[in-house]
Amino acid sequence: MNNIQQKTKELLESGACTLIIGYEKGTGGKARPVFVRKAEHAAKLIFDESCDQNIAGYLYRQEIKNESKKAIVANNHTLKSIVELASENQIHEGDFMVLAFTAEGEIIELKSFEEIEKHVATLYHGLNDEDKATMQKIEAMTMEERWGFWENEFSKCIKCYACRASCPMCYCPTCTVEINQPQWIPVPSHTLGNLEWHVMRAMHLAGRCITCGQCAKSCPLDLPIHLLTYKVALDSEQYFDSVAGTSVCANNVLATFKTEDHENFIR
Repeated sequence: MNNIQQKTKELLESGACTLIIGYEKGTGGKARPVFVRKAEHAAKLIFDESCDQNIAGYLYRQEIKNESKKAIVANNHTLKSIVELASENQIHEGDFMVLAFTAEGEIIELKSFEEIEKHVATLYHGLNDEDKATMQKIEAMTMEERWGFWENEFSKCIKCYACRASCPMCYCPTCTVEINQPQWIPVPSHTLGNLEWHVMRAMHLAGRCITCGQCAKSCPLDLPIHLLTYKVALDSEQYFDSVAGTSVCANNVLATFKTEDHENFIR
């Protein structure tokens, strides 16, 4: 039995937890989320490089909120989302325990937001090399070339909203795209509707995206839509010194005004 299985078995047997949210082996060498309530089922749990899903969104689901003693096995992306969700008052301290991992692979219990913040401060917050290269390629394009690039990518979108469903920061009970009186965003998958949807989504995540890339990972058409929110995240850091998922006391970029804010991005 590995460390995560032993640890969660102990928590369930002692009654310290009645629910563990974590990962188990899926198909095709991938991991998938799992909910473990019995100690004998702790053997299902795994934690390795395949456990890359951001599962923080389960914490604010109503059926999970009712669990008084729960723990979540958190990768780095999940940890940063927990901090960001806490800053937006979507989750509350003391409602759950976090099981995280040190660089050496040791399990640590994080019971307070302060402890989670301190651990997150030790993590890398930048883009991976592949995304950096793609971002540089796009930014080197002319305005017309960039427009053509995104127009081509958006034309493939079928508006399945898997990107929205997989994003922990998309927690509105009813999304704007589901409202038809009045209808702000066209429902059909066409050039204008797709453009409006993806631009709106990127702006709604301004200063809030923790750059986990879950939206692109869940896209059935492999659209690089995560690069839109990545770009807004980079701009939020450059112009407003704001990095999502680093402080539970952070203010939302689009809801905060400072007289010293840069305005040179307005054209």
